[in-house]
Amino acid sequence: MLLGLAAAVAYGSGDFLGGLAARRLPPLRVTAISAASGLVLLLVLLVVVPGTPSSAAVGWGVASGVAGAAAIALLYACLAIGPMSILSPLTAVVSAIVPVGVGLLQGSRLGPAGWAGIALALVAVVLVGFVPDASAPKPTAAGLLMALAAGVGIGVVLVFLDQTPADSGLVPLVANRVTNVVLTGGAVAVLALVAISRRRSPGGGGAGRAGGAGRAGGAGRALPTAHASGTAGPAGMPSVARSLAPALRLALLCGVADAGANVLILLGLRLGDLTVMSVLTALYSAVTVVLAAVVLRERFTRSQVVGLVLALAAAVLLALD
Repeated sequence: MLLGLAAAVAYGSGDFLGGLAARRLPPLRVTAISAASGLVLLLVLLVVVPGTPSSAAVGWGVASGVAGAAAIALLYACLAIGPMSILSPLTAVVSAIVPVGVGLLQGSRLGPAGWAGIALALVAVVLVGFVPDASAPKPTAAGLLMALAAGVGIGVVLVFLDQTPADSGLVPLVANRVTNVVLTGGAVAVLALVAISRRRSPGGGGAGRAGGAGRAGGAGRALPTAHASGTAGPAGMPSVARSLAPALRLALLCGVADAGANVLILLGLRLGDLTVMSVLTALYSAVTVVLAAVVLRERFTRSQVVGLVLALAAAVLLALD
């Protein structure tokens, strides 16, 4: 239980840092940077934590990396369509339901306190992530389908990690992160090449080139800020770099927090139960909400306060089971 809650804290902190970084950098670029920094941490820990490499360890790690990359891509896509207040908690709930179902099929047995804890946790996830807004648009069929698919993908990652050999140490996580780096880094590289080709297209002016970069995935999103401040051109590049440095640091810290959460969840899966770990991990949204309130001075809604109380009650019930 403690490892599951610690993983939720790490995941929630990573999401908060990544969200701040994505205000200055394109989300896909933030994902690629965080994946790379997380890989560095895992490689360092791999030297400390013993593990036996095997085809099963690497195979399940690669599979979880593919599922995770696809899930994150779908998550970003559905949140871009919106509304976030509906699609985000939907994704979190589904990400918990999938491993719970698999755990039950594998023979996981819970007592009354455990079932009550799971029920409270799922309700808490919805309440913590839901921000009522009467003016918010209704979710489209495409947004709902992508949110469901993203939740399934995140849940599948936990299921795959649970299948890794007990003596494999952090080998599966390294394979997971290498796969993630290759996929997200490759996507960023392709988008950058598309942006460059558009800039070099005949008749493309400065504004047109910047717009093309933005359409190609945000590769030039930071440039309009520099232009607006009067620092366009080569002379303005140092100021652009300075303005992006905080976002880069946040993205790097996001990767470290996410990789640390992966280590905690893997240890928790090997010591405990897939069903309980998946539900506890899904409480990460509560941590993100608390950080937003403390750091960004965002106000709690009544439903979020109720959700936080239910999350604490759920953790207590799961501990008593």
